Amino acid sequence: MSLKTLRYIAIEGVIGAGKTTLADMLAKTLGANLVLEEFEENPFLEEFYKDPEHYAFQTQIFFLLSRYKQLQALRQVDLFNQKVVSDYIFEKDRIFATLNLNEKEMKLYDGIARLIEKEIPKPDLVIYLQASTRHLMENIRKRGRPFEKDISYEYIDALNDLYNRFFFHYDKTALLVINTEEIDFVHNEDDFKDILVQINQHPGGTRYYVPQKHR
Repeated sequence: MSLKTLRYIAIEGVIGAGKTTLADMLAKTLGANLVLEEFEENPFLEEFYKDPEHYAFQTQIFFLLSRYKQLQALRQVDLFNQKVVSDYIFEKDRIFATLNLNEKEMKLYDGIARLIEKEIPKPDLVIYLQASTRHLMENIRKRGRPFEKDISYEYIDALNDLYNRFFFHYDKTALLVINTEEIDFVHNEDDFKDILVQINQHPGGTRYYVPQKHR
Protein backbone atom coordinates (compact mmCIF):
# COMPACT_ATOMS: atom_id res chain seq x y z
CA MET A 1 0.00 0.00 0.00
CA SER A 2 1.34 3.45 -0.90
CA LEU A 3 0.18 7.03 -1.23
CA LYS A 4 0.58 6.72 -5.00
CA THR A 5 -1.87 3.85 -5.33
CA LEU A 6 -4.43 4.90 -2.72
CA ARG A 7 -7.40 6.62 -4.32
CA TYR A 8 -9.79 7.10 -1.43
CA ILE A 9 -8.61 7.76 2.13
CA ALA A 10 -10.98 8.48 5.02
CA ILE A 11 -9.92 10.00 8.33
CA GLU A 12 -11.93 9.21 11.46
CA GLY A 13 -11.90 10.12 15.12
CA VAL A 14 -14.03 11.44 17.93
CA ILE A 15 -14.95 15.14 18.06
CA GLY A 16 -11.70 17.04 18.66
CA ALA A 17 -9.35 14.34 17.33
CA GLY A 18 -8.09 16.50 14.45
CA LYS A 19 -9.57 14.46 11.59
CA THR A 20 -10.62 17.45 9.49
CA THR A 21 -7.21 19.09 9.86
CA LEU A 22 -5.38 15.91 8.88
CA ALA A 23 -7.74 15.30 5.97
CA ASP A 24 -7.04 18.82 4.68
CA MET A 25 -3.26 18.37 5.05
CA LEU A 26 -3.33 15.00 3.27
CA ALA A 27 -5.51 16.32 0.45
CA LYS A 28 -3.10 19.20 -0.17
CA THR A 29 -0.09 16.88 -0.07
CA LEU A 30 -1.66 14.40 -2.48
CA GLY A 31 -3.43 16.89 -4.72
CA ALA A 32 -6.68 15.12 -3.83
CA ASN A 33 -10.30 16.21 -3.73
CA LEU A 34 -11.33 17.02 -0.15
CA VAL A 35 -14.71 15.87 1.17
CA LEU A 36 -15.63 17.40 4.54
CA GLU A 37 -18.53 16.60 6.80
CA GLU A 38 -21.09 19.40 6.60
CA PHE A 39 -21.76 19.58 10.33
CA GLU A 40 -22.25 23.34 10.40
CA GLU A 41 -25.23 23.02 8.04
CA ASN A 42 -27.16 20.88 10.52
CA PRO A 43 -29.81 23.25 11.93
CA PHE A 44 -30.45 21.01 14.95
CA LEU A 45 -26.86 20.60 16.18
CA GLU A 46 -26.62 23.49 18.63
CA GLU A 47 -30.00 22.63 20.13
CA PHE A 48 -28.93 18.99 20.40
CA TYR A 49 -25.95 19.81 22.63
CA LYS A 50 -28.25 21.84 24.88
CA ASP A 51 -31.11 19.30 24.94
CA PRO A 52 -29.93 15.93 23.53
CA GLU A 53 -33.06 13.99 24.37
CA HIS A 54 -35.38 16.32 22.48
CA TYR A 55 -33.24 16.97 19.39
CA ALA A 56 -31.33 13.71 18.94
CA PHE A 57 -33.50 12.13 16.24
CA GLN A 58 -33.75 15.24 14.05
CA THR A 59 -30.01 15.82 14.34
CA GLN A 60 -29.20 12.21 13.48
CA ILE A 61 -31.46 11.94 10.45
CA PHE A 62 -30.13 15.21 9.03
CA PHE A 63 -26.56 13.90 9.35
CA LEU A 64 -27.48 10.52 7.89
CA LEU A 65 -29.02 11.98 4.74
CA SER A 66 -26.35 14.66 4.36
CA ARG A 67 -23.54 12.09 4.57
CA TYR A 68 -25.39 9.79 2.18
CA LYS A 69 -25.79 12.56 -0.39
CA GLN A 70 -22.13 13.57 -0.13
CA LEU A 71 -20.64 10.09 -0.34
CA GLN A 72 -23.02 8.86 -3.02
CA ALA A 73 -21.65 11.67 -5.18
CA LEU A 74 -18.27 9.89 -5.04
CA ARG A 75 -19.74 7.23 -7.29
CA GLN A 76 -19.54 9.82 -10.06
CA VAL A 77 -15.85 10.53 -9.38
CA ASP A 78 -13.28 8.70 -11.49
CA LEU A 79 -11.28 7.18 -8.63
CA PHE A 80 -8.81 5.73 -11.14
CA ASN A 81 -7.65 9.23 -12.06
CA GLN A 82 -8.63 11.32 -9.04
CA LYS A 83 -7.76 10.94 -5.37
CA VAL A 84 -10.25 11.66 -2.59
CA VAL A 85 -9.65 12.35 1.10
CA SER A 86 -12.62 12.65 3.46
CA ASP A 87 -12.87 13.44 7.16
CA TYR A 88 -15.44 10.74 7.94
CA ILE A 89 -16.79 7.34 6.97
CA PHE A 90 -20.48 6.65 6.52
CA GLU A 91 -20.51 4.08 9.34
CA LYS A 92 -19.70 6.77 11.89
CA ASP A 93 -23.31 7.87 11.79
CA ARG A 94 -24.41 4.61 13.39
CA ILE A 95 -21.93 5.13 16.25
CA PHE A 96 -23.59 8.44 17.11
CA ALA A 97 -27.06 6.98 16.63
CA THR A 98 -26.29 4.16 19.06
CA LEU A 99 -25.36 6.71 21.70
CA ASN A 100 -28.02 9.33 21.05
CA LEU A 101 -31.26 7.57 20.08
CA ASN A 102 -33.76 5.66 22.15
CA GLU A 103 -34.91 2.16 21.18
CA LYS A 104 -37.85 3.21 18.99
CA GLU A 105 -35.86 5.95 17.26
CA MET A 106 -32.98 3.56 16.65
CA LYS A 107 -35.28 1.03 15.02
CA LEU A 108 -36.57 3.65 12.57
CA TYR A 109 -33.07 5.03 11.97
CA ASP A 110 -31.72 1.54 11.33
CA GLY A 111 -34.36 0.83 8.71
CA ILE A 112 -33.44 3.98 6.77
CA ALA A 113 -29.68 3.49 7.14
CA ARG A 114 -29.70 -0.10 5.89
CA LEU A 115 -31.60 0.92 2.76
CA ILE A 116 -29.02 3.47 1.68
CA GLU A 117 -25.64 2.29 3.03
CA LYS A 118 -25.22 -0.32 0.27
CA GLU A 119 -24.74 2.46 -2.28
CA ILE A 120 -21.82 4.09 -0.46
CA PRO A 121 -18.30 3.47 -1.90
CA LYS A 122 -15.72 2.09 0.54
CA PRO A 123 -12.35 3.80 1.18
CA ASP A 124 -9.07 2.10 0.30
CA LEU A 125 -7.77 3.10 3.73
CA VAL A 126 -9.34 4.39 6.94
CA ILE A 127 -7.15 6.25 9.44
CA TYR A 128 -8.53 6.36 12.98
CA LEU A 129 -7.03 9.08 15.19
CA GLN A 130 -7.22 7.70 18.70
CA ALA A 131 -6.99 9.96 21.77
CA SER A 132 -7.93 10.09 25.44
CA THR A 133 -11.11 11.88 26.45
CA ARG A 134 -9.00 14.47 28.30
CA HIS A 135 -7.04 15.21 25.13
CA LEU A 136 -10.22 15.48 23.05
CA MET A 137 -11.83 17.88 25.52
CA GLU A 138 -8.74 20.09 25.51
CA ASN A 139 -8.87 20.32 21.71
CA ILE A 140 -12.60 21.09 21.74
CA ARG A 141 -12.11 23.92 24.23
CA LYS A 142 -9.12 25.34 22.33
CA ARG A 143 -10.96 25.68 19.02
CA GLY A 144 -13.93 27.34 20.73
CA ARG A 145 -16.76 26.54 18.34
CA PRO A 146 -19.94 28.16 19.74
CA PHE A 147 -22.17 25.13 19.10
CA GLU A 148 -19.71 22.85 20.97
CA LYS A 149 -19.58 24.89 24.18
CA ASP A 150 -22.20 22.69 25.86
CA ILE A 151 -20.53 19.35 25.08
CA SER A 152 -19.91 17.50 28.33
CA TYR A 153 -16.94 15.37 29.32
CA GLU A 154 -19.34 12.48 29.94
CA TYR A 155 -20.73 12.67 26.39
CA ILE A 156 -17.27 12.68 24.78
CA ASP A 157 -16.12 9.89 27.09
CA ALA A 158 -19.08 7.69 26.13
CA LEU A 159 -18.55 8.50 22.44
CA ASN A 160 -14.83 7.76 22.71
CA ASP A 161 -15.60 4.36 24.20
CA LEU A 162 -17.99 3.54 21.33
CA TYR A 163 -15.44 4.63 18.73
CA ASN A 164 -12.71 2.48 20.27
CA ARG A 165 -14.99 -0.55 20.37
CA PHE A 166 -16.16 0.05 16.80
CA PHE A 167 -12.65 0.24 15.38
CA PHE A 168 -11.43 -2.68 17.48
CA HIS A 169 -13.81 -4.86 15.44
CA TYR A 170 -13.57 -2.92 12.15
CA ASP A 171 -12.57 -5.06 9.15
CA LYS A 172 -14.37 -3.60 6.13
CA THR A 173 -11.27 -1.87 4.75
CA ALA A 174 -7.58 -1.45 5.56
CA LEU A 175 -7.27 0.43 8.86
CA LEU A 176 -4.45 2.46 10.40
CA VAL A 177 -5.02 3.38 14.06
CA ILE A 178 -2.76 6.24 15.21
CA ASN A 179 -2.47 7.22 18.86
CA THR A 180 -2.27 11.03 18.86
CA GLU A 181 -1.53 11.69 22.54
CA GLU A 182 2.14 12.62 22.09
CA ILE A 183 2.15 14.20 18.63
CA ASP A 184 1.13 17.46 17.01
CA PHE A 185 0.98 16.90 13.26
CA VAL A 186 -0.41 20.41 12.74
CA HIS A 187 2.59 22.31 14.16
CA ASN A 188 5.33 19.68 13.94
CA GLU A 189 6.33 18.78 10.40
CA ASP A 190 8.16 15.64 11.55
CA ASP A 191 4.94 14.29 13.06
CA PHE A 192 3.06 14.80 9.81
CA LYS A 193 5.85 13.23 7.77
CA ASP A 194 5.81 10.29 10.15
CA ILE A 195 2.12 9.74 9.39
CA LEU A 196 2.88 9.76 5.66
CA VAL A 197 5.55 7.11 6.24
CA GLN A 198 3.11 4.94 8.18
CA ILE A 199 0.56 5.16 5.35
CA ASN A 200 3.20 4.18 2.80
CA GLN A 201 4.35 1.24 4.91
CA HIS A 202 0.86 -0.04 5.74
CA PRO A 203 0.76 -3.75 4.83
CA GLY A 204 -3.03 -3.97 4.64
CA GLY A 205 -5.47 -5.20 7.25
CA THR A 206 -5.36 -3.43 10.61
CA ARG A 207 -2.26 -1.75 12.00
CA TYR A 208 -1.85 0.09 15.31
CA TYR A 209 0.76 2.81 15.60
CA VAL A 210 1.91 4.69 18.70
CA PRO A 211 4.26 7.50 17.57
CA GLN A 212 7.24 8.53 19.63
CA LYS A 213 7.42 12.10 20.77
CA HIS A 214 9.73 14.16 18.52
CA ARG A 215 9.87 17.24 20.73
